[in-house]
Amino acid sequence: MKLNIKATNLDLTPAIREYIEIKIGSLSHFLKRFETENEIEVFVEIARTTRHHRSGNIFYAEASFSIGKKPLRAEHFDWDVRVAIDEVKDRLQQEIKKYKEIKIEKYREK
Repeated sequence: MKLNIKATNLDLTPAIREYIEIKIGSLSHFLKRFETENEIEVFVEIARTTRHHRSGNIFYAEASFSIGKKPLRAEHFDWDVRVAIDEVKDRLQQEIKKYKEIKIEKYREK
């Protein structure tokens, strides 16, 4: 699994980069079944959406990749970039599990 990280209106510090690599990289455990060589490429984008909120910044995290022909994508807005990354990871994990269950059901029907 390869990670491509993009930051918009936000400095991508080494700490945030490492946090993304740990959290999103943990999904590789669920993707082992679908890749033979590191062919799955995950695109991650984090951003600070606006500067005009009175109560602080609003951060955005998005991750997308495809398994075969099936695209999987998750996004989340939150007050902290780390919370947004955690939510994206959880949503992608749920989508991977759902896709895996669908594939198993199709295999069992044969």
